[in-house]
Amino acid sequence: MEYFSDLRLRDLWFLTEAAGRTLLISTIAVLVGSLLGVFFGWLMHATGRIGRWSISAVLDIFRSVPLLIQLVLFYNLFPIVGFPMSPFVAGTLVLTVYTTSLVSNVALSGIESVPRDLRRAARSLGMTYWQDFRYVVWPVGLRTVFPAWVGIALSVLKDSALVSVLGYVELLRASQMLITRTQEAILILGLVGLFYFLLSFPVARLASMYEKRWNQ
Repeated sequence: MEYFSDLRLRDLWFLTEAAGRTLLISTIAVLVGSLLGVFFGWLMHATGRIGRWSISAVLDIFRSVPLLIQLVLFYNLFPIVGFPMSPFVAGTLVLTVYTTSLVSNVALSGIESVPRDLRRAARSLGMTYWQDFRYVVWPVGLRTVFPAWVGIALSVLKDSALVSVLGYVELLRASQMLITRTQEAILILGLVGLFYFLLSFPVARLASMYEKRWNQ
């Protein structure tokens, strides 16, 4: 590695590649974690107080323990038991579980936000349990909690920077490498902040468009 050299054009491409890795690991975590979160949210609703308490107690661990500690423990624990993982796989799994723990409560709130009278009306029309969920609960409930889900997705995108502690070269790790070589901390961190903005802003705008369309 060269030290104390100027920032070059190829360094911008290096940051662009790192931004792609950030987007990849965040997208996988958000998509898979959201699906699992919706499932566990429904499971907590369907299993009653005991089931809800049991599932919530487990998910609370991942919500309460700082994400950085989860990443370090997970990445170092599995090689000890004979299952070594790459930084990408370990980071993706931890971010997915973390997203699941957050989305599960949001999904549960969405389900329980649907008025009982509305659900009784659906059942009185001859809908089955699953038809009730498909045509009444999900469209109404998930629309209610959509803004909260968008907030979680954006938060996971930014929290993916913590995967850098495992050696995964995403935006933050790439910026650290460039700062070590160029000593241009303010300029490089400004560029990284711009990359995060370019990744986050389209998501926020698209979500805002959907919300406006639903409210019309």
